[in-house]
Amino acid sequence: MKPLNTLLSALPTTIFTQMSALAREYDAINLGQGFPDTEGPAELVEIACAALRDGRNQYAPLTGLPELREAVAGCNQRFYGLSVDPNREVIVTSGATEALAACISAVTSPGDEVIVLEPAYDTYLPFLRLVGAVPVPVRLSPPDWSLPREALSAAFNERTKAILLNSPMNPCGKVFTTEELEFIAGLVRKYDSFAICDEVYEHLVFDAPHIPLMTLPDMRERCMRIGSAGKSFSFTGWKIGYITAPSPLAEVIAKAHQNLTFATAPNLQRAVAAGLNKGEAFFGELAEGLCERRDLLAAGLRKCGFGVLPCNGTYFITADISGLADEEDDLSFCRRVTIEAGVTMIPVSAFCDPSAGTPPTRYVRFAFCKQPAVLSEAIRRLEAYFH
Repeated sequence: MKPLNTLLSALPTTIFTQMSALAREYDAINLGQGFPDTEGPAELVEIACAALRDGRNQYAPLTGLPELREAVAGCNQRFYGLSVDPNREVIVTSGATEALAACISAVTSPGDEVIVLEPAYDTYLPFLRLVGAVPVPVRLSPPDWSLPREALSAAFNERTKAILLNSPMNPCGKVFTTEELEFIAGLVRKYDSFAICDEVYEHLVFDAPHIPLMTLPDMRERCMRIGSAGKSFSFTGWKIGYITAPSPLAEVIAKAHQNLTFATAPNLQRAVAAGLNKGEAFFGELAEGLCERRDLLAAGLRKCGFGVLPCNGTYFITADISGLADEEDDLSFCRRVTIEAGVTMIPVSAFCDPSAGTPPTRYVRFAFCKQPAVLSEAIRRLEAYFH
């Protein structure tokens, strides 16, 4: 038989699949995969259920139901002061991953370079390569994950079509500062490029505000801003994402979306619209609850001997294993602790491409979007094991 797609065939089983399988095999508490273990607001479930029964279950409009596009535009205005046309500048997608694929497809042609800040969400590099773009990784370094300005400046050139910016940042929990964003914006303007802004954790910030790159001077026409109902409402299985982009970009993104999924479940769109119209108190309570869980897990990890790195947003906290692992690398450590202690985490090296240099091998990522009782039991197991 003729060969299959060589890029996809060569992709290994994801680290999340590997570690989750190991967690099941050894009955470990899985703090590796980043999804909540509780449901989102019950009232949104009721809205979604009722919407299934009112006779509007055919294809939704290509760019999304009007009520959801209006709700996305409203959130842009309420939270960030961005004036957005819901009819020409918002596109609803089947999840944020599809939104990323649509944005990348819309602005890149084969051979275009796209800068990716690492550690990076594992979908970024494979999809860039699938469309023929050339990823240019620029790595942030622990423990403070500050922006490597010299390396970033060197990465930009006349072939740079876009930068893929994830803030708040998975896996390291970093929220980019105003000064860092201004530096990035300056390079984007200088090299006449675009910014694909993965902001799915925008409402899950703790000690620092989230500032969309789109709000900076002269960036409104260069940015594509991606949000996620799954992250904002703890319904990761609903797969509802949304893109805010200037109309010339949105027109082409919509064409990419048309050839990826075309439309998204209308009942879920209507429920998400209701969610986005909630007051700021809802999103504040969501972040506050996650912050408490972050602090619970961080304190427990310190007691066990982990070095805990700063975390200003997302579901994730990074820990340094140097005091517990001798010369063992992060993957071996994660496997050992899953098997012997019954707690699963993810090696941070899995989020880095070797083409950017040797990945860091002394750091692991924990997900704290779990019930406090689950986190407490994980801490108890780790304390018993390491002590």
